[in-house]
Amino acid sequence: MSDDRDPVADLRRVAFLLERAHESTYRVRAFRTAAAVLARQPREELTRLALSGELVRLKGVGEVTARCVVESLTGEEPVYLRRLEATEATPLDEAAQALKDALRGDCHSHTDASDGGSPLREMVETARSLGHSYLVVTDHSPRLTVANGLSPQRLRAQLEEIGELNAELTDFRVLTGIEVDILDDGALDQEPELLDQLDLVVASVHSKLRMPRAEMTERMLTAVANPLVDVLGHCTGRMVTGNRKRPESEFDADRVFAACAEYGVAVEVNSRPERLDPPKRLLRLAVEAGCEFTIDTDAHAPGQLDWLGNGCERAVACAVPPDRVLNTWPVDRLLDRTRS
Repeated sequence: MSDDRDPVADLRRVAFLLERAHESTYRVRAFRTAAAVLARQPREELTRLALSGELVRLKGVGEVTARCVVESLTGEEPVYLRRLEATEATPLDEAAQALKDALRGDCHSHTDASDGGSPLREMVETARSLGHSYLVVTDHSPRLTVANGLSPQRLRAQLEEIGELNAELTDFRVLTGIEVDILDDGALDQEPELLDQLDLVVASVHSKLRMPRAEMTERMLTAVANPLVDVLGHCTGRMVTGNRKRPESEFDADRVFAACAEYGVAVEVNSRPERLDPPKRLLRLAVEAGCEFTIDTDAHAPGQLDWLGNGCERAVACAVPPDRVLNTWPVDRLLDRTRS
């Protein structure tokens, strides 16, 4: 056996790459669970179990993950990992890469406090490893029960957890936030006093997405005019891939984007592969309207935090000016904007 590789790190890397590739949750969970189980074992014990073929007797370790551990312990890159590394995405073109390099953080992410798959600390550690200087945590609001939305009490508890984590960090900021539901009448699904305490508020429509055009327009205009809103999330609500394909919501984009420009609400360029929202024709309209933007992953797992390139490609294709992308700004400038 060799000390050249860390089998737990290899398992976590596999999980990260699976998440980035948008593979099934159960497959990702198999590797993250095995990594967590094995991280509690001394290396000597891992070696003993590997040599005796008893790794699979540990609850949470299967044949595939055990094989990866054995290969790693012998100093070899696991075959499963090598295959994933060899099928990485096509590199970004120069302009998209330059925009991605300019991004300092991600303004839309979820943890296991709502419908994400990993705890706060793991999301933060991954964001740091990707070179971010901050991460905005935007778990869902209470009305979205299917996503385990946070009640006011649970959100306050999360704010305390973020405060404690920030006290440990010296080169990174965890910013407080929420993805708050825009209700049918345009009101926001959380206590205004609590929203006012947050660093950044993303407001999104998640219900009655087939509302008639005129009603949806007024609903969105009401939300955009609310001084507590900083970002309009995935504005059409569309789904373009997978089993949940869904057409765009219908609204007067000219009026909504004009309101975003007037009230200083950024339009989100959502990087999730199944969303890629707004569509390019609407993204160009938002540029022409003078809007500002955020390019966000809407990540629900650590590996998904590496999806920013999707949004950067679309932003460059639609001539989004980099200086109008809020997450290219230093964090203090961003906070001056969102707290004003």
